[in-house]
Amino acid sequence: MRDPVIERIQSNPEYQALRKKRNRLGLMLTLLMLAVYYGYIALIAFDKEFLATPLGAGVTTLGIPIGMGVIIFSVLITGLYVRRANGEFDKLTRDILKDAKP
Repeated sequence: MRDPVIERIQSNPEYQALRKKRNRLGLMLTLLMLAVYYGYIALIAFDKEFLATPLGAGVTTLGIPIGMGVIIFSVLITGLYVRRANGEFDKLTRDILKDAKP
């Protein structure tokens, strides 16, 4: 037994567009994060000398700011997703639900 409201929502072209946009954004951000993270891990595995390059006269090496960059990048893309989800996606969801009510 299927709920007619759910069927109405799933057959709505706006719902299909929302799903496509949300899935595309999620996939794109996931692939970006995987590339950045595994790129950093690949540097650790295959080019330790590059990461061990000292910055200036101190003890800090190039690996530290690159590692911090990976963390900052993950925070930024999370913020990007949250901003889109709370703005555009939530508005589209409200419109779809408003249209689906009997």
